[in-house]
Amino acid sequence: MISPWAADVLGAVASPPEAVDSSLDWAVFFVGSAVVAALLSGSIAVFLAVRSNRLEERARVRTAFAEAFQACAEYREFPYAIRRRRADQPGEERVRLSESLRGIQARLSYYHTWIETECAQVGAAYYELVRQQRIHAGGAMKAAWNSPAAEDDLDMNIGRDVIDLSVLAGSEKQFVDAALKHIDWAGSVWRWRHSRRCPNFVPIETAESALLELDVPR
Repeated sequence: MISPWAADVLGAVASPPEAVDSSLDWAVFFVGSAVVAALLSGSIAVFLAVRSNRLEERARVRTAFAEAFQACAEYREFPYAIRRRRADQPGEERVRLSESLRGIQARLSYYHTWIETECAQVGAAYYELVRQQRIHAGGAMKAAWNSPAAEDDLDMNIGRDVIDLSVLAGSEKQFVDAALKHIDWAGSVWRWRHSRRCPNFVPIETAESALLELDVPR
């Protein structure tokens, strides 16, 4: 009498080759499916992580560019602030405005240096914007200091016949366009990971040496 264990062994040995091959095919299929699923899941996780990093980098760059533009906007307000200074406290007003302007000058230099290290193309546009502001807004500041301080409400109304900085619109647009282009590039998931420079790299002078060469009112 044959034991159940022996019967199983003999049955396995006596199984036709087609049955064995079919079992192996199913085993390979399930193993291969598991491998493909693991690779697909890992690829999706990597893609989402890279995308998240790109979005964070894009937000960081966008915030820095906005703050740099804000510093330029504050600089352009000084011709108006100087003309509207208090006439009864000339010494205090001179110190107050000078200190405020000094702080903005330092921020302009800081942002230019930071933008230059981030992207030379955007740095060049920001440098040109700052240069044009020093020429036109700086000149308007000089004229404002040479004008009498505001003494009544009517003196607070300053029209374009007194201060006109519309000439800066072109430089502003160039900076904004360059900044937007770099923001789009910085947020791209598909750019090479090792590429840290923006497209159309054009090296220029650093902020400190460039600003020191400008012979315009500050």
